[in-house]
Amino acid sequence: MSQPPATGAMIPAAGFRSGFVAVVGRPNVGKSTLVNALVGQKVAIVSGTPQTTRNRIAGVVNGDGFQLVLMDLPGFQKPRDRMTERMQATVNMTLAEVDLILLVLNAAEKIGAGDSFVAGAAFAAGTPVITALNKIDAAGSRVLPQLEAAAALGASAELFPISASRGDNLVELKQALVDRMAPGPMFFPEDVITDQPEQRLVAELIREQAVRLTREEVPHALAVEVRSLEPRRRGGLFDVEAVILVEHDSQKGIIIGKGGKMIREIGERARGEIEALLGCHVFLDLKVKVKRRWRDDERMLDELGL
Repeated sequence: MSQPPATGAMIPAAGFRSGFVAVVGRPNVGKSTLVNALVGQKVAIVSGTPQTTRNRIAGVVNGDGFQLVLMDLPGFQKPRDRMTERMQATVNMTLAEVDLILLVLNAAEKIGAGDSFVAGAAFAAGTPVITALNKIDAAGSRVLPQLEAAAALGASAELFPISASRGDNLVELKQALVDRMAPGPMFFPEDVITDQPEQRLVAELIREQAVRLTREEVPHALAVEVRSLEPRRRGGLFDVEAVILVEHDSQKGIIIGKGGKMIREIGERARGEIEALLGCHVFLDLKVKVKRRWRDDERMLDELGL
């Protein structure tokens, strides 16, 4: 995935290694948790709901003599609308561009047809593959059989049992990724940890809390649009105006909740995350709007960056 260095990036000394790594796997194997753990800061939202990751998110890992750009990708899925078509197209395109593929599997669940499908696509891309068997802390005595099942999926050069949430074997995994990189430039300045603009990060933090707190079909049908993100002239406060989009009136009612209880809780939880991101207090003005079939609206998808 050869690209020129980002604006302001430095051309490092000889021997510096860099490159792009696609992080792939079926939904809910812990890809975003792993990317966050390797970066050392939160760059991708996390939940137990499939389709949580919708964009290709770059998490930048800087170290002594190297820079890894981890591409956190949507989980492989069968497209059902224009949004999921775009998500799968992003996965396919990225696999053809990167220097290395990191295939992530879930040790706590049976490795089955979905994993086999993703592995087949990864190995067919013609790019080197390293496999990480995640969530070994939740697998108990099943770790060894799961390692054998993971190895049977294909010709991965290396296989690492890890726990992204607990940190098990992440140092070894990171070193293996670095060792696979060729000499190259710094694609991002040292103080940059993601390619996502601040406004999109804020939108994702709000969506993360809405997904965690709602149920049934609502998480798949909601998106967040940040209308404004402005610092006040005095007081060290940011004003954030955002809209949660849903597709049906019934979903709007769930998001708002009885007496506005749900929307307040979403706002309270999201505000803490946004304040940690921006490093200051935030006034969050959060509304809900029905936008029917937004997942098939090309212009809406463009506006949301999907």
